[in-house]
Amino acid sequence: MKLSVRVRGDWFAVPCKGNERLQWLGEETLRRYYKSRGGSGCAEEKVYEVRKAKGGAILDPDDLIKDVLDDDDFVTVGKFISLDGNSLSTDDLMRLGKGEYLIKLTVDAIQKVQKSRDLVDDILDSNQGVGPGLSPERTRMLLALRINVLAKGYSGISLETLQQYIAAFNSSCLPWVPEKGTVGASGDLAPLSHLALGMIGEGKMWSPKSGWAEAKYVLESHNLTPIKLKPKEGLALINGTQLITSLGAEAVERSEAIARQADVIAAMSLEVLKGTSRAFDSKIQAVRPHKGQIKVARQLRALLALGHLPVGGGRKSQILQPCARRLHTQVLPPGGNFHGEYPAKVLDYLAIAVHELSNMSERRLERLINPALSELPAFLTPDGGLNSGFMIAHCTAAALVSENKVLCHPASVDSLTTSAGTEDHVSMGGFSARKCLRVVEHVEQVLAIELLAACQALEFLRPLKTTAPLEEVHRLVRTLVKPWAKDRFMAPDIDAITKLLQEEKIWHKVKPMIDHYHSVPKHRDTCFLPNHDPHQQSTTEWTDRRQASPYDSHFLLHQEGLRRQNLLYDGLKGGKAVITMVKKKSISSN
Repeated sequence: MKLSVRVRGDWFAVPCKGNERLQWLGEETLRRYYKSRGGSGCAEEKVYEVRKAKGGAILDPDDLIKDVLDDDDFVTVGKFISLDGNSLSTDDLMRLGKGEYLIKLTVDAIQKVQKSRDLVDDILDSNQGVGPGLSPERTRMLLALRINVLAKGYSGISLETLQQYIAAFNSSCLPWVPEKGTVGASGDLAPLSHLALGMIGEGKMWSPKSGWAEAKYVLESHNLTPIKLKPKEGLALINGTQLITSLGAEAVERSEAIARQADVIAAMSLEVLKGTSRAFDSKIQAVRPHKGQIKVARQLRALLALGHLPVGGGRKSQILQPCARRLHTQVLPPGGNFHGEYPAKVLDYLAIAVHELSNMSERRLERLINPALSELPAFLTPDGGLNSGFMIAHCTAAALVSENKVLCHPASVDSLTTSAGTEDHVSMGGFSARKCLRVVEHVEQVLAIELLAACQALEFLRPLKTTAPLEEVHRLVRTLVKPWAKDRFMAPDIDAITKLLQEEKIWHKVKPMIDHYHSVPKHRDTCFLPNHDPHQQSTTEWTDRRQASPYDSHFLLHQEGLRRQNLLYDGLKGGKAVITMVKKKSISSN
């Protein structure tokens, strides 16, 4: 028999005979999970829980598989993440922030912490942060990351205090932590001090059961006791870059998510603007072998089959991956190195990189609403004059993009000496992280507006259809937002589609179709016939070729579209590809 087993969001097909026990199923799935991640951590993690995915029934690990499960059943394994200070990923940190998992320490971490008990100071004089408090999700991430660092066993924390931190996390007892006040030099002193303040029963604390209340009462309501600091335990709790890194981890995960979906939205706009997909030909990408550019062109070929529009945005995932790797090293082994310079620089660069997605999105949006460029109704409204359509939505997108340009100024280039000269060079990493998240948020909103506009543009081209993946995206959007026949309050629609992007539902909808397209050997990497002059190609020929595609796409690529935007392929000579764009006047680029 074969079972589908989920570990932390990843599904694994696990074959078995049925005579094995459920404990074996859990262990085998964990082995496969860690094998897919390079093998680290498997030996330290145990199966704490096995449930049926449907209904959530807890299964006895000693039962035989065949007695409680059927062939092709779906099962989930574990509700705990075992922390050792070294193997926590940004993805797992995000799941901890959402409350999907509880925390346990590995045996090795417990032993290291017990050996370590040493260091310095008290914490009450450092609780001077300002600004709005972190959300419960972000406070969970901060607390989880602090536990992970303490689990390394280098800070001098007592095991008893660390276990109290874990108990508070598992009960969702979250101290109030202001988002402002760190310079990222001796770590994030102010926010981590506020985190510790709640744990000793001072200040405010939140839990789902109590809401916001005095910390000592929140702890008592969950049968927890305030921490009593042991000698010289304070510094162990407040030195580290966990605010910078927890916010940075969220920025990285959200940036990667929106970068993937930006490809889908760009493809949708490309189609309704009657663009050309020839620029995504694999031979052209091979001339400049940037991995991210090649990956994005490959995805666009699958989304478009024989689509249309030269887009210059394929470098984003190439830029984001190094940022993710560098942030990952900060999540895993910061040890006692508490200066925030490294993550600050990375997050400043990430803000610049991900901002470009909104920069290009706004330009495509302008083309969609401009009838001189799109040949669609002005501002995508069927009844102009009385209705403004997407005019103000474009203004909103332009405002967000302009604000991003200011936020992309690097915070880490600044330094102000603090602590009477003892912190003579600071990173300003806290602001790097906060403004990077703001940039990502704006990018999500701008792309949501573009997606709404592209779907609205598609309505004017009916009954013609686009490719199957893009039709699926259109259907998904229309389950939340209906087409515009006349002006209406648009803010709830933008919010709904922004949430759709944040939850990666657009990507999850098209990814299986992209994977299927590339799994079929006959699908070519090129986007045009090699010995065929595109200038001689008729509308009928385009339609025939698109209908023969695996997505049965038959979108309009008519003669006027070809006249307005022709792409000439001049060949690969001397290792260089020359692509000439003709738009009224000749424009060439290489």
